[in-house]
Amino acid sequence: MRRTVSLTAVATLATAALALAAPVGQAAQTAARLSHGVTVAHACATPTKKGEMACNALQVTSGTPQSAHAESALTAAAAPSGYGPASLQSAYNLPSTGGGSGQTVAIVDAYDDPTAESDLAVYRSQYGLSACTTANGCFKKVGQSGGTHYPRGDSGWAEEISLDLDMVSAACPNCKILLVEASSSSMTNLGTALNTAVQLGAKFVSNSYGGAESSNDATYDSSYFNHPGVAITVSSGDNGYGAEYPASSKYVTAVGGTSLKADSNSRGWTDTVWSGAGSGCSKYDAKPSWQKDTGCANRTVADVAAVADPNTGVAVYDSYRSATGWMVFGGTSASSPLIAATYALGGAPSAGSSPASFPYAHISALYDVTSGSNGSCGGSYLCTGTTGYDGPSGLGVPNGTTAFTG
Repeated sequence: MRRTVSLTAVATLATAALALAAPVGQAAQTAARLSHGVTVAHACATPTKKGEMACNALQVTSGTPQSAHAESALTAAAAPSGYGPASLQSAYNLPSTGGGSGQTVAIVDAYDDPTAESDLAVYRSQYGLSACTTANGCFKKVGQSGGTHYPRGDSGWAEEISLDLDMVSAACPNCKILLVEASSSSMTNLGTALNTAVQLGAKFVSNSYGGAESSNDATYDSSYFNHPGVAITVSSGDNGYGAEYPASSKYVTAVGGTSLKADSNSRGWTDTVWSGAGSGCSKYDAKPSWQKDTGCANRTVADVAAVADPNTGVAVYDSYRSATGWMVFGGTSASSPLIAATYALGGAPSAGSSPASFPYAHISALYDVTSGSNGSCGGSYLCTGTTGYDGPSGLGVPNGTTAFTG
């Protein structure tokens, strides 16, 4: 059974401190209190075993998100709430046409979503995007070994899959999509699925899940995440301040989360740190050479960010064991596929390159996120939005694709 979380008012330092103590993977009721609150449910169950992962998707179950009905062209019959492609492309200065042609973005998730392709068709049709199907070669679904033997279905992970597919479509409508379904939510099976995605030719792989860091992380790093020339994005987590794996892997782009709102400024939008976004200093992973912050001797999470606040959430269509179809989602499960698709818009990384380093070479090509907090860390940048690098939003959010090219 999924746990629901009521998001009300604004988090205080006291409640943030409680969130810091919450185990990774459990609903952090104190880490995501927002003004104009909504109630959310974690799509995936809390991990019960070591090495097990949970998806970072939060479904809005009641209340009205601030992003409701953001797309003015929607028909009254469908009327999905939440940001759609036009808003996301506008907010992050992404091309609405032309980019990403020929690139494949892989989505790695656990369990099967039997309605993934048909649900994707509804989303893309709603927003006037070209069809992406198995028949036209745009969409492909495989099991973790690359064949058509799929795992058992799971309604929570199916919601995660729909969120991922829809966010790739929103940011990069011309990209092809490869869905690789792991047999379970263990890091071993998810890692095997990631390797399969790379073996099948994907140069961009999104991973919207996480769990507690452990002494096994170095082994996971070398077995699953060390893929030069491949942009691997990972959600930073939804439990506020505190690092989780595999976002803390030195081989990946860790993606934090923001609250995204329309604004009267020259950009037309403003991002602030989302209180639920994961960040922090890794216990086990070494700092990559391109990361220069001084408050953490090891790997610091995150690198970049995008919208993740359920209160400024995105529209998603999922019909597997769902009576609603259209839903609004948040969580860093939204931001990871958005960033993977932004990498794809920038073109294939060169052989042997480290795509996680690209944003650090193009800091001026990102919108800096300078306010907001995700917890208590003594006022440090590790949990507080500030000018330049900070933990919850990294270097910032996309301003076009330049920061994601080699």
